[in-house]
Amino acid sequence: MIDELRSIGLSDLEARIYLALYESPEMSGYEVAKRVSVSRTNVYAALRAMTDKGVCRAIEADPVLYEAVPIGQLVRAMKSRFDRTAQTLLQELEGPPKSAASFYTWRGEQALRQAIERMAANANRTIAADVWSEDVHWMADALLDAERRGVKVLAVVIGETALPLKHLIGHKRSEAWRHPVSRKFSLLCDSRSALIGSFGRSVRLSALETDHPSVIELLRNGLYHDLVMEQTEKDFAVQFEEKYGRDYERIVEPWRELLE
Repeated sequence: MIDELRSIGLSDLEARIYLALYESPEMSGYEVAKRVSVSRTNVYAALRAMTDKGVCRAIEADPVLYEAVPIGQLVRAMKSRFDRTAQTLLQELEGPPKSAASFYTWRGEQALRQAIERMAANANRTIAADVWSEDVHWMADALLDAERRGVKVLAVVIGETALPLKHLIGHKRSEAWRHPVSRKFSLLCDSRSALIGSFGRSVRLSALETDHPSVIELLRNGLYHDLVMEQTEKDFAVQFEEKYGRDYERIVEPWRELLE
C-alpha cells in the first residue's frame, strides 16, 4: 500500500504515516513517530504537510491528535482536483503556443499600396477603414473589390467623398481640421489585423501593420464611437449644438491643450 499511496502523490514518510493513522486513529504526533520509527521533527513536519493537503485531520486536544481522512473521501477529492487541473491544461495547452504579436513597417508608395491591397484581399468577413477624403483613392479599389466579394465594408471618411460603398460614414470638418500636420488612416480587417499610418507633406509615407490586440482594440473602440456618434448626431443634432455648441466646443475647450 505504501507504493500505491506514493503513486497518488504522497512521500514515503507520508504514506507510512497515513497507514499508521488508518490502523490506529487519533494518535498524537509522538505516538505516530514511535509507530513509524522516525524522528518527531520529521513526523511533525510531515503531519503539517498532510493536514494542508487534506490527507489527515487534526483534532484539537492536549496533545493534538491526528487521524487519516477516509480513503474513499481522499481519492474522490484527489480525483476532483485532478479533473479540474486536467481540464485547465487541455484548454490552455491544447493548441500550439501563441506567437507574439508582430509589427511590420511599410515605407514608400508602392509598399503601402501593396499592403492595403493584400490585407483587403485576405479579409473574409469585415473591413473597417478610417481615412481622410483626400486619401480615399489609396484604398478605394481594394474596398470596393472586397465588398463585391461579400465582405462587409465600412468606411469612415473625414470630409466629402463620392466613394460608392454601401456603408459609409462621412465626418464634417471643424476649423481645427482645416490644416492638419498629418492625415491619419487605419484599416482593420476581420478584427484581427490592422494597418495604421499617416499621409501628409510633413511626414514620410509609411504605415505600421500589426496584429497586436491592444492596437486592434483601440481601432474597434474608435469604430464603436464613430457608429454611436453618427446615429446620435442624426437624431439629436439640434439639441447637441444648443447644449454643447458647434463642434462640441463647450466639451472640448477645457481639454484643448491635450488635443493640440
